[in-house]
Amino acid sequence: MFGIGGSEIFIIMLIAIMLFGSEKLPEIARTLAKGMTQLKNATEDIKNEIQRSAEENGLDKKSLIGGFDDQFGDVRNQVNTLKEDLSTQDVLGVNSITSDIDTEISKAKINLDDLSGPIKRQL
Repeated sequence: MFGIGGSEIFIIMLIAIMLFGSEKLPEIARTLAKGMTQLKNATEDIKNEIQRSAEENGLDKKSLIGGFDDQFGDVRNQVNTLKEDLSTQDVLGVNSITSDIDTEISKAKINLDDLSGPIKRQL
Protein backbone atom coordinates (compact mmCIF):
# COMPACT_ATOMS: atom_id res chain seq x y z
CA MET A 1 0.00 0.00 0.00
CA PHE A 2 2.55 2.64 1.11
CA GLY A 3 5.61 0.59 0.27
CA ILE A 4 5.18 -1.35 3.49
CA GLY A 5 5.69 -5.08 3.31
CA GLY A 6 4.15 -7.83 5.39
CA SER A 7 6.98 -7.97 7.92
CA GLU A 8 6.82 -4.20 8.55
CA ILE A 9 3.05 -4.39 9.11
CA PHE A 10 3.56 -7.27 11.54
CA ILE A 11 6.14 -5.30 13.53
CA ILE A 12 3.89 -2.21 13.61
CA MET A 13 0.96 -4.31 14.83
CA LEU A 14 3.15 -5.93 17.49
CA ILE A 15 4.32 -2.54 18.76
CA ALA A 16 0.73 -1.21 18.74
CA ILE A 17 -0.45 -4.19 20.80
CA MET A 18 2.40 -3.68 23.26
CA LEU A 19 1.69 0.05 23.61
CA PHE A 20 -2.11 0.13 23.73
CA GLY A 21 -3.14 -3.38 24.64
CA SER A 22 -5.42 -5.67 22.68
CA GLU A 23 -8.60 -4.21 24.22
CA LYS A 24 -8.06 -0.66 22.96
CA LEU A 25 -6.88 -1.48 19.43
CA PRO A 26 -10.38 -1.89 17.88
CA GLU A 27 -11.45 1.42 19.41
CA ILE A 28 -8.33 3.15 18.06
CA ALA A 29 -8.92 1.63 14.61
CA ARG A 30 -12.53 2.87 14.58
CA THR A 31 -11.42 6.36 15.62
CA LEU A 32 -8.79 6.43 12.87
CA ALA A 33 -11.31 5.24 10.29
CA LYS A 34 -13.79 7.95 11.33
CA GLY A 35 -11.05 10.56 11.10
CA MET A 36 -10.03 9.40 7.62
CA THR A 37 -13.68 9.47 6.49
CA GLN A 38 -14.14 13.00 7.81
CA LEU A 39 -10.93 14.11 6.08
CA LYS A 40 -12.08 12.57 2.80
CA ASN A 41 -15.50 14.26 3.06
CA ALA A 42 -13.92 17.62 3.89
CA THR A 43 -11.60 17.31 0.89
CA GLU A 44 -14.54 16.51 -1.39
CA ASP A 45 -16.50 19.48 -0.01
CA ILE A 46 -13.59 21.84 -0.64
CA LYS A 47 -13.10 20.47 -4.16
CA ASN A 48 -16.80 20.87 -4.96
CA GLU A 49 -16.86 24.39 -3.54
CA ILE A 50 -13.87 25.44 -5.66
CA GLN A 51 -15.41 23.89 -8.77
CA ARG A 52 -18.78 25.55 -8.15
CA SER A 53 -17.13 28.92 -7.50
CA ALA A 54 -15.08 28.61 -10.70
CA GLU A 55 -18.19 27.78 -12.72
CA GLU A 56 -20.06 30.75 -11.25
CA ASN A 57 -17.22 33.04 -12.32
CA GLY A 58 -17.09 31.54 -15.82
CA LEU A 59 -13.83 29.67 -15.31
CA ASP A 60 -14.68 26.25 -16.64
CA LYS A 61 -12.51 24.00 -18.79
CA LYS A 62 -14.07 25.01 -22.09
CA SER A 63 -13.64 28.72 -21.49
CA LEU A 64 -10.00 28.28 -20.44
CA ILE A 65 -8.67 25.96 -23.14
CA GLY A 66 -11.42 25.86 -25.78
CA GLY A 67 -9.84 28.60 -27.88
CA PHE A 68 -6.45 26.88 -27.82
CA ASP A 69 -7.89 23.61 -29.05
CA ASP A 70 -9.66 25.39 -31.92
CA GLN A 71 -6.52 27.27 -32.93
CA PHE A 72 -4.36 24.15 -32.81
CA GLY A 73 -6.95 22.33 -34.91
CA ASP A 74 -6.91 25.13 -37.50
CA VAL A 75 -3.11 25.14 -37.62
CA ARG A 76 -3.02 21.36 -37.97
CA ASN A 77 -5.54 21.50 -40.83
CA GLN A 78 -3.51 24.16 -42.62
CA VAL A 79 -0.30 22.19 -42.19
CA ASN A 80 -1.97 19.03 -43.44
CA THR A 81 -3.27 20.89 -46.49
CA LEU A 82 0.20 22.24 -47.23
CA LYS A 83 1.70 18.83 -46.71
CA GLU A 84 -0.73 17.24 -49.17
CA ASP A 85 -0.07 19.96 -51.74
CA LEU A 86 3.69 19.65 -51.49
CA SER A 87 4.05 15.93 -50.86
CA THR A 88 4.36 15.14 -54.55
CA GLN A 89 7.36 17.38 -55.02
CA ASP A 90 10.05 17.59 -52.37
CA VAL A 91 12.32 20.06 -54.12
CA LEU A 92 12.89 22.28 -51.08
CA GLY A 93 12.88 19.53 -48.44
CA VAL A 94 9.28 20.21 -47.52
CA ASN A 95 8.81 16.77 -45.97
CA SER A 96 11.44 17.47 -43.33
CA ILE A 97 9.99 20.93 -42.67
CA THR A 98 6.46 19.61 -42.24
CA SER A 99 7.68 16.88 -39.90
CA ASP A 100 9.40 19.60 -37.83
CA ILE A 101 6.15 21.59 -37.78
CA ASP A 102 4.20 18.50 -36.72
CA THR A 103 6.71 17.93 -33.93
CA GLU A 104 6.33 21.51 -32.70
CA ILE A 105 2.53 21.26 -32.82
CA SER A 106 2.69 18.04 -30.79
CA LYS A 107 4.98 19.70 -28.23
CA ALA A 108 2.61 22.67 -27.94
CA LYS A 109 -0.35 20.32 -27.47
CA ILE A 110 1.51 18.42 -24.75
CA ASN A 111 2.37 21.71 -23.03
CA LEU A 112 -1.29 22.72 -23.24
CA ASP A 113 -2.33 19.39 -21.77
CA ASP A 114 0.19 19.89 -18.93
CA LEU A 115 -1.25 23.34 -18.23
CA SER A 116 -4.83 22.15 -18.30
CA GLY A 117 -4.14 18.89 -16.42
CA PRO A 118 -5.37 20.09 -13.01
CA ILE A 119 -8.51 21.48 -14.64
CA LYS A 120 -9.22 18.16 -16.38
CA ARG A 121 -8.76 16.25 -13.15
CA GLN A 122 -11.30 18.43 -11.36
CA LEU A 123 -13.92 17.81 -14.02
